[in-house]
Amino acid sequence: MSRYKEKTQLFYKYFEEWIELYKVGAIRQVTLQKYYMSLQRVTEIAPKLKMNELDRKAYQSLLNQYAQTHEKQTTMDFHHQLKGAILDAVDEGLIKQNPTRKIIVKGKKPRDKRKKYLNQYEVQALLKQLNLTNQVNWDWFILLITKTGLRFSEALALTPDDFDFSTQKVTVNKTWNYKHTQGGFQPTKNVSSNRKIQIDWQTAMQFSQLIKDLDPEKPVFVRSRVFNSTINNRLKVLCQKADIPVITIHGLRHTHASLLLFANVSIASVAKRLGHSSMTTTQETYLHIINELENQDNDKIMRHLAMLM
Repeated sequence: MSRYKEKTQLFYKYFEEWIELYKVGAIRQVTLQKYYMSLQRVTEIAPKLKMNELDRKAYQSLLNQYAQTHEKQTTMDFHHQLKGAILDAVDEGLIKQNPTRKIIVKGKKPRDKRKKYLNQYEVQALLKQLNLTNQVNWDWFILLITKTGLRFSEALALTPDDFDFSTQKVTVNKTWNYKHTQGGFQPTKNVSSNRKIQIDWQTAMQFSQLIKDLDPEKPVFVRSRVFNSTINNRLKVLCQKADIPVITIHGLRHTHASLLLFANVSIASVAKRLGHSSMTTTQETYLHIINELENQDNDKIMRHLAMLM
C-alpha cells in the first residue's frame, strides 16, 4: 500500500488491521473480544472517517457519539483501546499530531449501582453465615475470595498443588475458562497476575484438611460447568441472612482490597496482592477510599500540629 493510500485509509480498517497485528495471540480471548466490540462501534459511528481526517475535533466527535449511549467509565475504556492504535499511527507518520491529546471523556449518567464492598462488621456478619462443611462447597469458595481477593476465574483454577501450607501461600498462575462449555485452564489476565498470596494461619489449617484427599492437579472447586450466577445467588442468600447489603463475588474482591486500605496497608502491597499491572489501576479503582483515608490523615495532621503550641 502506497503512503498516500495509507493516509487515506479508513480509520476503522486501520484499527481492524492493528488488532489483528498486535492483539491477536497476545491477549486473552475475553479481552480480544472487547477490542472487536470497539471495532464494531467505530465502524458504526465513523464508517467514512479516514486516517488523514483524524484530528482532535474528529476524534472528540467520535467519542461524544459513543458516550451518548455509554457510561463514562465504559467510554474511557473505549478511548484507551482506540488510543493505542492511534498513537502507533502517529509514530508511523500516518497522522501528523496526536488527536487524543487533551480529549474530554464524557458519558451518560450512570445507573444507580448497588454497594460494591462491605465494611469489616458486615464481612464478619457474612462469614458467620457460612456453612463450612467437611466437603468442598461454594461457601468455602466465598471464604477464600474474601480472605485473598482473588478474581473469580483465578479462584476456580486453584488446585491442591497451588497451596503451600508450610509457607501459608497460594500460587496464582492460571485461570479457569468458566465461560466455555468445556472449561479448562487458561493464562492469567496479565503477567502481574502471576503471584503468591499469603493467607492467614486459620484459613491455611482449614484448607489443609479440606483438600488433603483431592487430586493435586485438578481444580478444587470445579466439578461440572460453573456459572457466575450460581455463586452470586448463594452469596445473595448469605447476605440477606446476615442482614447486610447484597454484593457480588467480584464485590468480595473489592471488599478485600478496601479492608486492607482501611487497615493502612500500602497501595503497592494491595496492588501486588490483587495482581494489578500497576499501582495506577489500584489508585483509580479505589480512589474514593484513598480520598477518605487522606481526609482522615489531614485530621490527624491538624490535631498533631495543634498540640505543638
